[in-house]
Amino acid sequence: MAKGKDVRVSVILECTSCVRKNVNKESRGISRYITQKNRRNTPSRLELRKFCPYCYKHTIHGEIKK
Repeated sequence: MAKGKDVRVSVILECTSCVRKNVNKESRGISRYITQKNRRNTPSRLELRKFCPYCYKHTIHGEIKK
């Protein structure tokens, strides 16, 4: 039985404030999280508020390409 595209896909969420600052001198890197999303329920890009250990606060993490 052949399967089509998977409904659940794994996505990478990256801190948007670290990327905008272009990894400033205080920051040691860019925060990334790996999670899953349902492609049928959320066809657009996923954005979640997660804790960034480099910014030391909760920021918006957006979905990036693999």
